[in-house]
Amino acid sequence: MTTEYGLIADIGGTNARFALAPRVTMNGRVLALSEQDLVAQRTLNGRDHETIGAAIEAYLDEVSGEWGRPDQGCLAIACPTDQDLIRMTNHTWAFSVSELQAALGFRQLRFINDYHALANSIPYLGAAGAVQVGGGEPAVGAPMAVTGPGTGLGLACLAFSDIGPVTVQTEGGHAHFAPTDDIEIQVLSYLLQSHERVSWERLLSGMGLENLYRALCHVHGETAQDLKAPDISQAGLSGQDPRCEETLQRFCALLGSYAGDVALSLGARGGVFIAGGIIPRFMDFFQASQFRQRFEAKGRMSGFNQPIPTAVIVSQQPGLLGSAAVLNYDWARG
Repeated sequence: MTTEYGLIADIGGTNARFALAPRVTMNGRVLALSEQDLVAQRTLNGRDHETIGAAIEAYLDEVSGEWGRPDQGCLAIACPTDQDLIRMTNHTWAFSVSELQAALGFRQLRFINDYHALANSIPYLGAAGAVQVGGGEPAVGAPMAVTGPGTGLGLACLAFSDIGPVTVQTEGGHAHFAPTDDIEIQVLSYLLQSHERVSWERLLSGMGLENLYRALCHVHGETAQDLKAPDISQAGLSGQDPRCEETLQRFCALLGSYAGDVALSLGARGGVFIAGGIIPRFMDFFQASQFRQRFEAKGRMSGFNQPIPTAVIVSQQPGLLGSAAVLNYDWARG
């Protein structure tokens, strides 16, 4: 029997990662799917292609001879996808989904937000795809949330119904930052001098690490050096700079407070998963940080959060895996 494949992708501001996903069986609510099922993985530099259509055709020209040309696909992209016209936030590509579908000759073509894909990857990460931080066990069938610091702070939720998974995309990373001690109150006061409001993303992202470092230097009456996020992380991990180390510690603690609020807000008793490229770079430091303590420290609601597991996604291609899952859900629904 010939395997049917569909086009999947994880498209960011710089790189466009493509692969082919097989049509797999579904056992109840769960697909028989893993990252190892994805074939013909390629990474293209988006800057080398004038349009997204040109990038897709370049990929298909390379792999179709061996795997055949698909006629439907599900592509994750780092921008809003609720309109036919899509304009990438950090790229020059702008296109009509319906026109692109016609040009490719596809029966079906769907674009989803990158965090939509991440949320749908969660059930298929496996033991190697996520590292648990602290205790807790997932409640079967309960909502799962994914968030994480990167260029920004995305947030999505995966819930379950009788007709299959339901993805809830949010802008929760832009909710107001809530300080929990005197130092954080001073950090907030400092940031309010240059920002009309201070969201969690102002602190929990690449730029957030830099904001937090400058704020802590101000709190301690020091002159901040001109350090970028990678410099702060490196100096903090090496112990060469006490303020950078404090910044990294506070960053992890704040992420725990925020992730705990996510669990409360979304009822994510199935687990809260941390995505993004920042945390996996210092897993040992993160495991030993106050992240989990702050996740659970919710006053009279601490009992709600304590059983909820938290984990860091370390899968190499969770965006592709989530796109493959959504594509297969579409196949299953006919």
